Amino acid sequence: MLIDWTKIALDIYDKIKAELINFDKKPTLWAILVWNNPESLRYIKQKKKWADYVWINFKLLELKEDISEKKLLEYINKVNKDNNISWYIIQLPLPKHINKNNIINSINSDKDIDWFHPINQWKMLIWDKTWFQSCTPMWIINILKSLDLVFLGKVVCVIGRSNIVWKPVIALLINEWATVICCNSSTQNIKEFTKKADIIIIATWKPKLLKEDMLKKWSIIIDVWFSVIDGKIIWDADTENIDKAWHKITPVPGWVWPLTVAMLIKNTLKAYKKEKL
Repeated sequence: MLIDWTKIALDIYDKIKAELINFDKKPTLWAILVWNNPESLRYIKQKKKWADYVWINFKLLELKEDISEKKLLEYINKVNKDNNISWYIIQLPLPKHINKNNIINSINSDKDIDWFHPINQWKMLIWDKTWFQSCTPMWIINILKSLDLVFLGKVVCVIGRSNIVWKPVIALLINEWATVICCNSSTQNIKEFTKKADIIIIATWKPKLLKEDMLKKWSIIIDVWFSVIDGKIIWDADTENIDKAWHKITPVPGWVWPLTVAMLIKNTLKAYKKEKL
C-alpha cells in the first residue's frame, strides 16, 4: 500500500491556515539561496507555494553561486544581527567550495527554523519539547503516527549516516520508545538487520539498496532520498519490485517534499506564537 502523504500534508496546512487567519499580522519566513541548482529551486518553489497558502510571507535572499565562504559567513552574520529577520533557513545543498558545517554552525541558533544548528540538534537529543524538531525527521514521525502506529515494541531500522536525517530521526524514535537498529550503506550483511525491522527508514543515496528479499512481511518503508542516473531519478528502495500487498511504502515517484515543507511551516507558526507571548 502506498502511504497517502498528500492528505497528511494538506491536513497540517489547513490546520495552520485556520489558526493564522486569526492573527492581525502575517509571520515571515526568510530563506537564503546560494546555489540555483534545479533541486534547490524546486524546493524553494514548494516553500513559497505553501507559505502563501497558509498566510505566511516568504522572503527569498538570493546570492551568487560563486560567493566565497568568507563572504557568505559575513552575510549570515548580518542576517543574525538583523532585528527584522526573526527566523530563516539556508537552502541546502551549497556549492562544493563552501563547507556546509561551517555555514550551519554560523546560524544564530535562535533564528534556526530548520533546527540544523548543533545546539538545536542537542536539544532534540535530550527531548526538549519547548521548541522545534528538524523538519525531515519530524515528517517521518508524523507519517508513522498517521498510521495509528504504537512505537513501543516496534523495531525500526534506520539506514543512513547524515546529520540532517539519520541522527535526528534516531533520537526521535528513541524518545518514542521504539527499538532502533542503526545501519548504513556499508553495513555488512545488512539483510540480517532489515529482516528484523517492522519499519525501515532509508536515506543513503544508494540506488535500489533496499530490495523485497530484505523485508519481513507487513513492514513499513519510508524512502527519503534518491540518486539521479542518466537523468532518471532512482530511489534508495527498489520500489517497483517491492510488493505493495505486503508492505506500506511512501509513494515513489511523488515523494514527500510537501511534508518536509509542512514541518517547516509548522515550526514557523510555533516560533511566531512564542514571539508574540
